Amino acid sequence: MNRRSFMATSAAAVLAAGAVPRSALASLPEAAVSEGPQMIVPPLPTEGRPYLPVATLNSWSAPWRMRDGYKEFHLTAEPVEREIAPGMKAFLWGYNGQAPGPTIECVEGDMVRFYVTNRLPEHTTVHWHGILLPSGMDGVGGLSQPQIKPGETFVYEFEMKKSGTFMYHPHADEMTQMAMGMMGFLIVHPKEFEEHKVDRDFVFLMSAYDIDPGSYTPRVNTMSDFNLWTWNSRCFPGIDHIVCSQGDKVRIRFGNLTMTNHPIHMHGYDFEVTCTDGGWVPESARWPEVTVDCAIGQMRAFEFTADAPGDWAIHCHKSHHTMNPMGHDVPTMIGVDHRGIASQIVELEPDYMVMGERGMADMGMMEMQLPRNTLPMMTGWGQFGPIEMGGMFSVVKVREGLADRDFSDPGWYQHPEGTVAYPVS
Repeated sequence: MNRRSFMATSAAAVLAAGAVPRSALASLPEAAVSEGPQMIVPPLPTEGRPYLPVATLNSWSAPWRMRDGYKEFHLTAEPVEREIAPGMKAFLWGYNGQAPGPTIECVEGDMVRFYVTNRLPEHTTVHWHGILLPSGMDGVGGLSQPQIKPGETFVYEFEMKKSGTFMYHPHADEMTQMAMGMMGFLIVHPKEFEEHKVDRDFVFLMSAYDIDPGSYTPRVNTMSDFNLWTWNSRCFPGIDHIVCSQGDKVRIRFGNLTMTNHPIHMHGYDFEVTCTDGGWVPESARWPEVTVDCAIGQMRAFEFTADAPGDWAIHCHKSHHTMNPMGHDVPTMIGVDHRGIASQIVELEPDYMVMGERGMADMGMMEMQLPRNTLPMMTGWGQFGPIEMGGMFSVVKVREGLADRDFSDPGWYQHPEGTVAYPVS
């Protein structure tokens, strides 16, 4: 059933409050998954130049090997199954069993070699977004290289000339392949270990999908009418929490491969924008923000010192981007008395619920059966009740005394006495 038709004609609520689940990580070995929202952080490299690995939300970093002076990676472009959040899965295209693909990490000055095997039903390429390299390695099918046909393996090799925040994605049937989830983060660490050093370094890519309830495959011809706004192809409450120790210097990097811009806002802190896909921002040119806009095709990174303990929201500030599947033709019913018609409808459809009579907040408290393979619009619970969010939303959890590199969920913040808002009569 089409969600837009379903909602516009019946005005039935498809909202339900769901418990905050464990953040299951699709396509990872079972041993790499443990209870609670967390980060999977690769170990420090044992060869090559040293760097502090990043933590990729709901994902992982690609393994590599050193051979003949090259750092070698293998990417396999293939169909994948991705859990958007508990209760909904999608059939996407990605790399190495994941959409987006694994994060690639290397170091400025590295000679890198990428083996790319195509297991898709059509040709593809890989473009290394923001990387300075020879024209023939740039990955634009037909212009700078032949297309990689199904079953073929191509090799890209070049030097990483500068450090920074980058990504990779196809430049072949680009509309279809990126709409199906083909993208990945590419981090080039500085050659000097102490340069731009932080204690926590988090990354995610923003993507959008149009998947009708009951279906599994995105509608790739959609230009603006998306119903799922994701970080690393996950919606809240399935997005990993960002866990930091009090006093940590923290960097959060993100890139945008959707069809619109995203103003990313974090509560409780101001921060400095320190990096774009063009490179590092000199200290004299950095600017303070609490919200930074990320336009289509851009990368941004900001940094802050985690000196204020608590559970702090981080989200896109476009309100419909913090909701899950919703209709676009639903009338506003605030102030309309539904009682007469609702009592008649309930005789025919016992599960009918009035939607939007007093606003939408009530819907976060209700539970009703959803169409198969879809998500409630607003969901997730905190210690004080429903959080009423979806889509591009997560929580930065700052705690005192966390063991170094321990990203397990510390639970909800225990507020000191007298520091929680309270009612008065």
